[in-house]
Amino acid sequence: MNRDLVHLPSAVRARLARLGANTAHAAAAARVPPSDELSTEQFFTFWEALGASSPPDVGLRLATETQVHEYDIASLAALHSPDLGTALAKLARYKRLCGLKDMAIDTKAKEIAIHTTYHHAPGPMPPRLVDASLASLLVLLQRGSGLALAPKRVELTRARSDEPMLMRFFGCPLRFRAERDALVLDERLLSTPFVTHNADLLQVLLPSLDQKLAPLEQGSLVEQVRAVVARRMSGERPSLAKVARELSLSTRTLQRRLGELGVSYQHVLDDVRHHTALRLLRKDDVDVNEIAFLLGFDEVNSFTRAFRAWEGTTPHRWRDSISLWRDRI
Repeated sequence: MNRDLVHLPSAVRARLARLGANTAHAAAAARVPPSDELSTEQFFTFWEALGASSPPDVGLRLATETQVHEYDIASLAALHSPDLGTALAKLARYKRLCGLKDMAIDTKAKEIAIHTTYHHAPGPMPPRLVDASLASLLVLLQRGSGLALAPKRVELTRARSDEPMLMRFFGCPLRFRAERDALVLDERLLSTPFVTHNADLLQVLLPSLDQKLAPLEQGSLVEQVRAVVARRMSGERPSLAKVARELSLSTRTLQRRLGELGVSYQHVLDDVRHHTALRLLRKDDVDVNEIAFLLGFDEVNSFTRAFRAWEGTTPHRWRDSISLWRDRI
C-alpha cells in the first residue's frame, strides 16, 4: 500500500510567511520534518494551526500570489493544455504525484463539481487549506483561459463564516454545510480554449510525468478497494464478494491480486475503518455508538477493542484528547 505522504515544500511555507502567516507556529504544531514530507494528519494539523494564527485571507492570497514558475508539475501540465476540460483531466491525473489524494470531477445536471479527497484524511479539510485549494484551481483556470471566469457556486462543508471575503474572491453564491468542498462550474466551460496552450512543452513534460505515475498506478487496485469499502460502509461490514462484484472481478481474482500487492482484504477493511473512525471522532456531533454502527461493528464493545488496537486508547479518550489539543491552539 502506498505510504501516507503529503509534500509541503519549504518554498510554499516561505510564500505563506511573506503573506503574514505564522508558519513557525504551524510547523511546530505539526512537527514538520526537514524532508518536507508529512503524513496527512501532520499536513492537516499544519493548516489548522496556520488558520488559527494567521490572517483569514491567507489561503486566498496564496493562490493569487503564486506565480506560474512556482506551479507544481500537475498544475503546469494543466496550464499548457488545449482547453479547460483537458486541463481538469490532467490535474486529476497528475495531482497524485503531489501526495495521496484524488481530485474528482463530477458531472451532473449540466454542472461540473471539482473536489479533492485525501486518502488518509483524519477529518475534514482545514478551512484555510480548502480556501487555498479552491482558489488556486480558479486562478489556474482564469490564467489558462485568459478570462475572468466565475464559478456557478462554491460548496463548503464548514458553517457559515467569512462570507463577504469569500464572495468577493470567488464572485459567486456560497453554499455552507455542504457535503463536500467543491468548485462548481457550468458544464459549457469545459470547451473553453486555453491561451497558454503549449503542445511542444506537453510533448516533453507528459512522458516523464506518466513514468513517475506508473509505480503509483500499480497500487491503484488497493485504492479502488478502499474507495468501494468506504462508500459501502454505512451500517454494514462490506464483504469481499460485494466489493469484488462492484469492481467486476471474481472473489478469487480480487484476493489473488491483492495478495500480489502484499495486502489482504481484511487489512484494507481495517485500514478504512481506522481512518473513518478518526474522521468521525473529530466531529463532536457523532456519537461513539453511532460510529460503531456506521463502521459495521455488531456492538460498541467490539469497536472499542478494535480502536484500542489501532490507537492504544478508547474512542472516548481519543476524542477528549483531540478536544484538548484544539483548545490549546
